[in-house]
Amino acid sequence: MKKIVELIQALKTFLGEVKIELKKCTWPTRQELAGSTMVVVISVLILGVFVGLSDWVLTGLLQTVLR
Repeated sequence: MKKIVELIQALKTFLGEVKIELKKCTWPTRQELAGSTMVVVISVLILGVFVGLSDWVLTGLLQTVLR
């Protein structure tokens, strides 16, 4: 029973410290968040196109070699 009480107290302490640290954080503005999101979306699209084209080219090369 004592271990459970200690565990609960440790959890309360941890969550209290987390709350204090989160108040110190600077959160992005809506405009900064939208800009960062667009960068990520565009980067993923470019990477997806690159991987798709690479797959297509390498598949063609492999089929040519295997014939």
